[in-house]
This record gives sequence, C-alpha cells and structure tokens, in this order.
Amino acid sequence: MKQLTDEEIMLAIANGKIEMLSILFDKYNLRIYNYFNKMVQNKMVSEDLTQDVFIKVIKYRTSYKNGNFAAWIYTIARNIFSSYYQKTKKERTNEIDDDKLNASENLVSESNQEEIEHLQKALLKLSNSDRELIVMHRFQEIKYEQIAQIIGSTENAVKVKVHRALKKLKEIYFQK
Repeated sequence: MKQLTDEEIMLAIANGKIEMLSILFDKYNLRIYNYFNKMVQNKMVSEDLTQDVFIKVIKYRTSYKNGNFAAWIYTIARNIFSSYYQKTKKERTNEIDDDKLNASENLVSESNQEEIEHLQKALLKLSNSDRELIVMHRFQEIKYEQIAQIIGSTENAVKVKVHRALKKLKEIYFQK
C-alpha cells in the first residue's frame, strides 16, 4: 500500500472518511499545540485551542480543495488564535505559567533555565504578528513558502518580516 500524502488523506476525509482524521491528528496535534503554547504560554488554553482546530477541520472538511494541508491547518489555527486573542485582549496579562516548559527543558542547568524564561518573556513583549512569525519559523520549523500561504503574503516578504521580528526579539532579549 502506498503512503498517502496529507493532502490525499484530507481529501478522503472531505469525501466522508472521517475516521482517517486520526492519521492527521497524530501527525499535527503536537505541532499545533506547541504553536499555541508558544503564543499564549498557557497549557490549558493551548489544549483547548488545539481541540478547536480539529473540530473546525471536521466542520469545514468539505471546504478543503487539495491545497497544501499544512498551510490550510495552520491558517485555521491562526484564525482561532486571532479570535481567542481578540476575546481576551482586555483581561490578558503577561504572566508566564510555571508549567510552560516541557520535561526535556527541565533537565537543563539553572542558568539555562533562566535564559529560557528570559527568552519566553522577551517573546511575550513582541507584537502578536512578530511572535507568530518567530514561532512558526523557528519553533515549528515551517518553511517561508508555507508561512507565506498561511498569512497571505509573498515568500520574500515573510523572510523580511521574520528577519525584522528576530532583530526586535534580540533587542528586547539583550535589554536585561
């Protein structure tokens, strides 16, 4: 049996084989969760938003038209984050949850721990659009071309935006 691409699996789901969603869920669940967790720094909210993404994938499965699946699902995630951000704009604080770091990061030395926390705080000081670009490119390792599809821009514009966002992050990080 040949290995199906994400796009072929999603087309099958769109045509009624909803049970195949488990394949895409297994592949993208952690990626989408990590994307949200880097954006909101809250484990429970990240879990809820990730769940919302897959609910929307099921709900809007018939709107999928054989494009790049990763770009399609990240566009859904981005829209969900935007809605969440708008709803919580007034009540949001810039506190970082204690449980934000995963188990592997807990093995680092205390000074590395402080650097990671400082980086997380610096990330939170960036605008949402800059933080989102850094999270997608550096943490999620999404290629510029896919980010361009997700945000509706050109690949070269995305490269410039990521470069500028990283420059801003560097300035904030080294302000200590």
